[in-house]
Amino acid sequence: MLPLVALVGRPNVGKSTLFNALTRTRDALVHDEPGVTRDRNYGVCRLVEGRPFVLVDTGGIAGEDEGLAGATARQSRAAAEEADLVLFVVDGREGASALDDDILRWLRKLSKPTLLIVNKSDGIDLQSAMAEFARYGFGDALPVSSAHRTGIDDLLAKAVRLLPEEGTAETLDADPKRVRIAFVGRPNVGKSTLVNRILGEERMIASEVPGTTRDSIAVDLERDGRKYRLIDTAGLRRRSKVEEAVEKFSVFKTLQAIEQCQVAVLMLDASEGVTDQDATVLGAVLDAGKALVIAINKWDGRSDYERQQAETLVARKLSFVEWAENVRISALHGSGLRELFRAIHRAHASATKVFSTADVTRAVEAAYEANPPPVVRGHVAKMRFAHPGAESPPTFIVHGTRLKTLSNTYQRYLENFFRKRFKLVGTPIRFLFREGENPYKDKKNVLTDRQVAKKQRLIRRVKRAK
Repeated sequence: MLPLVALVGRPNVGKSTLFNALTRTRDALVHDEPGVTRDRNYGVCRLVEGRPFVLVDTGGIAGEDEGLAGATARQSRAAAEEADLVLFVVDGREGASALDDDILRWLRKLSKPTLLIVNKSDGIDLQSAMAEFARYGFGDALPVSSAHRTGIDDLLAKAVRLLPEEGTAETLDADPKRVRIAFVGRPNVGKSTLVNRILGEERMIASEVPGTTRDSIAVDLERDGRKYRLIDTAGLRRRSKVEEAVEKFSVFKTLQAIEQCQVAVLMLDASEGVTDQDATVLGAVLDAGKALVIAINKWDGRSDYERQQAETLVARKLSFVEWAENVRISALHGSGLRELFRAIHRAHASATKVFSTADVTRAVEAAYEANPPPVVRGHVAKMRFAHPGAESPPTFIVHGTRLKTLSNTYQRYLENFFRKRFKLVGTPIRFLFREGENPYKDKKNVLTDRQVAKKQRLIRRVKRAK
């Protein structure tokens, strides 16, 4: 267990920039717009040799108790309450504000070790800025420029002296056995609500306002003896609809989460069916080649007719991914979670299944015998042998001749044959075709003098015979 340090302050004082500077990552979204950060984002600072600690970036406390601002403030307060050290970040350029005073009064009631961090101290009259915050009573206030990484060494030196040797914070481990699950979908389909329901706590901010989640937040979980990493992502929309710079960064983080996950759970809204935005998200998952489970959310409260209509629409519009299992859930009430995790296990097992060259070759031979490829220009493609190429998704490399003549229809036949033979569900399958090169392709057949003389004799004999 490592000590926990929380970054606390009002909006737009540079907490996320400082988080990235201390963790040497770009995990936190950074933008000039206030209120970009909403959920708690954890990382590890390893800049002090032998004294790593967990750092949590929080949203700005805006002094409101309702709506998104209130939910963000509750997340920030929860992070400060569990921390071993609080870094109270203020803006050196704007100076002290009434909101800073309110946050400081609350921190003093919390009775946690606290350091005052005067951020954005570059290019200003440092003496005047520090004098303005002197009334807060911190004898060791630290001027820092997180954007230029100045003052970081002094901050770390003082922070380490205040931290205990052991803490209570758990870090994201590198256990390869953890199943990495990304919950993806368009905005406002219930991704954060589902993650909160699985965790059993309000770890993510869930709201009816579309676009509440802006960053990809990863949380480790152990359930029924198995380890998972749940990744809550921002909602994806079509590129033509993405205009704000913050949303563009959110889209990038979501696509990054899809690339890093093993199983993607695509969430749909049962009341709206399959929309163009859902197709956009599904396209991103298929391009990444990830295992897929489709979760139809908000299933509770639907009439039998509405459920039948939703199932018909999903089956019709998602017929091209019929290999993905559909699960009916209610993120709000928690129904269907057991079936959801069973589908995730099956998809993960299929995506990571290990094949032998002998099994793959026999499958290719059986598929060829059951349905040979059609004749193209008087020739038939021949598949001689095959072997596994990679996993996630399962990739098979087929060797033979004239494989370029295989149509898309026959390749889909091979995919369906392999899926049925090896009982693969919830994962795409890829085939790579390799043709052996002709060793005499670029070589010119130069005749010897003896061969030239023999050829001429044959020509003369043929002419005499005529």
